[in-house]
Amino acid sequence: MKFISFLHNNEAKFGVINNKIITDLTGKVSGASTLKDLIANQSIKEAINFANKNPGKISLEQIEYLPLIPNPGKIICVGLNYSEHVKETNRTVEENPVVFHRFPESQTAHKQHIQRPIASHSLDYEGEMAVIMGEGGKHIKPEEALKHIVGYSCYNESTIRDWQRHTRQFGMGKNFEKTGSFGPHMVLAEDIKDYKQLTLETRLNGEVMQNAKLSQLIFDIPILISYVSKAMAWRAGDVLVTGTPGGVGFKRNPPIFMKPGDNVEVDITDIGVLSNTIKDEII
Repeated sequence: MKFISFLHNNEAKFGVINNKIITDLTGKVSGASTLKDLIANQSIKEAINFANKNPGKISLEQIEYLPLIPNPGKIICVGLNYSEHVKETNRTVEENPVVFHRFPESQTAHKQHIQRPIASHSLDYEGEMAVIMGEGGKHIKPEEALKHIVGYSCYNESTIRDWQRHTRQFGMGKNFEKTGSFGPHMVLAEDIKDYKQLTLETRLNGEVMQNAKLSQLIFDIPILISYVSKAMAWRAGDVLVTGTPGGVGFKRNPPIFMKPGDNVEVDITDIGVLSNTIKDEII
C-alpha cells in the first residue's frame, strides 16, 4: 500500500494509491487530517481496511503532489554515509554519524520544481532514502530500532554547495526553499522484506550519476535511529534522510550543477521514482 500527500481542488489531503487511483483518507480514519496524524494515531491498518472497502475516485491527473510529510516535527539528515562519497570529498570516516537538520519549509514534492536560488547557481543533487518514523521513543536500542519505522520513501537532498562551504556547518546550504524533494509516496516498512537489498539510483537528464546499494551505508539505519534518540525523542512522522552515495556533481571534473530545465530522478527499487525539474527562483 502506497500513501501520499496531495492537493486536490486546492485542498491539502492525504490518501492511498491503487492502480493510479487515489482513495482520499482525509478526516475519514481516526479523524486524521494529515498523513502525520494518521501515523501518530497508529491507524495505518484502519486506513488500509478503509481503502480496500472504498475504492478511490481521484486520478493522479487531478492532483498536485505535496511533500510526503509536509509538516514533520524534524528532518534529520546524515552526511558522508557512503564510502565513495567520503572518498570523493577527501574526508575520513568519522567515529560518529555526521548529522544535520532540514526545516520543513525547505521541502518540495514529486513533479514540483526544485528551485535554483538567486543567491547561487551551485545547485547539486543528492539522491537518498528517507525513513519515516512511526512509533516514537528515546534511548532506542539498535536491535529495537526497525520496529519504530512505519515506511520508506525517496529524497533528493539538493544542496547549494558554495553556501554549504561558507562555514564548517552544513545548515545554510541545506535549507534553501524548495530544494529538499520528498516523495512520491510512502511504502510501508512491512512491505519491504530487506531494505539492504534495495538499490538507489540518481539520474540527471537520463544519465546515471549515482548508484549504490542500501547495504553500503556506513552507519546503518538502526544505528542512526538509536544514535539520534540518545539526544532527542523520535516522534511519529519524523523523517530520517540516510545519506547520499558517491557521484555528486560538485566533485566531478568539471563540476556538474543542475540548471533550469534539467530533470532529476531518484529511483529506489521497490519504493518508486521521485522526479523533479529545475526552475530559477523568481522574486
